[in-house]
Amino acid sequence: MAAEKILLIEDEKNIYELLRYNLQKEGYELLWAQDGQVGLDLFAREKPDLILLDLMLPGIDGLEVCKQIRAKTGYAVPIIILTARGDEVDKVVGLEMGADDYITKPFSNREVLARVKAALRRKDVFQAQDVLKRGFLELKPDEFQAYYHQEELTLTTKEFALLYYLCKNPGKVVTREEALQEIWGYDYYGDTRTVDVHIRKIRYKLEQINSQDMPVETVRGVGYRWRNKR
Repeated sequence: MAAEKILLIEDEKNIYELLRYNLQKEGYELLWAQDGQVGLDLFAREKPDLILLDLMLPGIDGLEVCKQIRAKTGYAVPIIILTARGDEVDKVVGLEMGADDYITKPFSNREVLARVKAALRRKDVFQAQDVLKRGFLELKPDEFQAYYHQEELTLTTKEFALLYYLCKNPGKVVTREEALQEIWGYDYYGDTRTVDVHIRKIRYKLEQINSQDMPVETVRGVGYRWRNKR
């Protein structure tokens, strides 16, 4: 079985050296690009299984790289963005442009490995899962397709997983911490912004099809739930 490919788009060589050692030790193949354009070229040629993407890059910045990859290929490949501590706006913008997750620098090897493994596991998350119908929503995990009022929804992998989890537990309040653990697959680190951004994006996409009825509810101070529609 071939090693899974990870593309690191990052201009700092010391970060590359650190990640190369630890990721290769875990059995991954690491590709490296030091600027955005080279990263896009490597992505098109090598078709990696996951991308680690720094936002502050020479030439084309990370946000534009993320945007171009999503525009060309959709959401099949998970993208984890790397951000400097305190860059809250960039984190949110990156998630809204289609990134699945983010890691704040400086980061630990253990955290990176946990995030990478969780992101790559998404390929197997929905195997043997049944088609799920809730009201006007239909989710087909094996085909990674979603329909709302018979119109197709274009969802990222994490949006699909989060929506599926909510619908699988209709009426139940899902806390942000639970969503992080169940969908992202790592322990709660203290920042629930990732979940909030993904919920906002799901709602926006549902509203584009039907703005009269929003089945994803906020339970203030607790989390979110799918209204109990059978």
